[in-house]
Amino acid sequence: MAIVNKVDQRLKVNIDDTIKYQILTYCFFKDILIGHTDLNMLCELAKNPGIELTQFCKDITTLGIFGSEQSARNAINKVNKKGLLIKKGKNKKTVSILKEINVQTKGLVLLDIKVLGSESEEAQTV
Repeated sequence: MAIVNKVDQRLKVNIDDTIKYQILTYCFFKDILIGHTDLNMLCELAKNPGIELTQFCKDITTLGIFGSEQSARNAINKVNKKGLLIKKGKNKKTVSILKEINVQTKGLVLLDIKVLGSESEEAQTV
């Protein structure tokens, strides 16, 4: 019988930290690197799905995530290339976080994530 070392951790955090954790977990397992400002931007996008692109750039600039609307647009394009958001429309584009990430943003959110890590076959025999 295999022995499992279990780590049980319980935290109570605000909704923004919960959203960021969900995004970081998705990015970790998909091997996608994102920075702190991109994470903050994606958090705001998760809370405002389907927002018009120009308005979103203004909002995240007002929040101080980016210094200008142009730097916000550049970051949105960078994150879009990484496959973390969806742009829709032609003239009035809207942006949303990728549905596959399955970010929960409303009400009480309990994240119950179980990960089993095991050593490789070679490491066990040495």
